[in-house]
Amino acid sequence: MKVEFKDTFFESVEKLVWYDTNLWKVWAAIRYDIPLFFKNVWRFRKELYNHQWWDYRFHLEMMYRSLSIMERGMSKDGMEVRETRNVKLIMMRRALELLKHKLDDDYIQRAELELGEINHSEFEFEKTEDGNYRLIDNDTEEDRKHARKVYKRARVIEDKEWKELWSIFRGNKFTTWEKYDGSDLRGWWD
Repeated sequence: MKVEFKDTFFESVEKLVWYDTNLWKVWAAIRYDIPLFFKNVWRFRKELYNHQWWDYRFHLEMMYRSLSIMERGMSKDGMEVRETRNVKLIMMRRALELLKHKLDDDYIQRAELELGEINHSEFEFEKTEDGNYRLIDNDTEEDRKHARKVYKRARVIEDKEWKELWSIFRGNKFTTWEKYDGSDLRGWWD
């Protein structure tokens, strides 16, 4: 059996050896890694500025920003076949929409659109004997009942969308590519 190698094979081996040298690693850090670091600091400046160790909102903001960048890149420059790319983009856009609702915390407003607005009465205070002030409750029983109903509906919407968001990231099991629905964050690369 005769084995032959083309010149391109040896060129590829030389490149692999070159990529393993310390000189290449320093060059790659200066040429690629450091500029990418500053580019990412610029991209995520608002999120980095708002970070607090105790606030989970930062994680949602970072996810929203990075997913927005990924969706824009995949829709503009994606090289994947249209059939699988389009279903991924649909799921990415839905995840972005759900994250936006969570970041805006607009569940009460959305529940009010379904059930009617909550009647907000003016704040009225009265002075107590000890010199402090007490809030007077001017809401009627109907107003309180309606407000409870709106708050309950807002919580249901929030819980439903939270579960849907993580279901999109987790992905659904599929057997063939024809049944692929675009979910599963692990497969959202182009």
